[in-house]
Amino acid sequence: MNTRLYVGNLSFNTNADGVRTAFQEFGTVSDVHLVSDRETGRSRGFAFVTMGTPEEAAKAIEGMDGRTLDGRPLRVNEAEQRQQRGGG
Repeated sequence: MNTRLYVGNLSFNTNADGVRTAFQEFGTVSDVHLVSDRETGRSRGFAFVTMGTPEEAAKAIEGMDGRTLDGRPLRVNEAEQRQQRGGG
């Protein structure tokens, strides 16, 4: 199990502090990366949360998947590794 989680279906009004606070219930939150549109700066409705240990990550998935945050039911699962982009 990875420690990096994908958090989807976030409200556009949810900020990184709100995500961090919600996930701290399950352990140490090492990082929160709220993904935003490069041109507008507006949230794209998903984030990546890095937990302190794989065990904490598993607890966070179990506890947060389907839980409502800012009026929206979250989708939480283990983040997939990014594919290397080919240069050229």
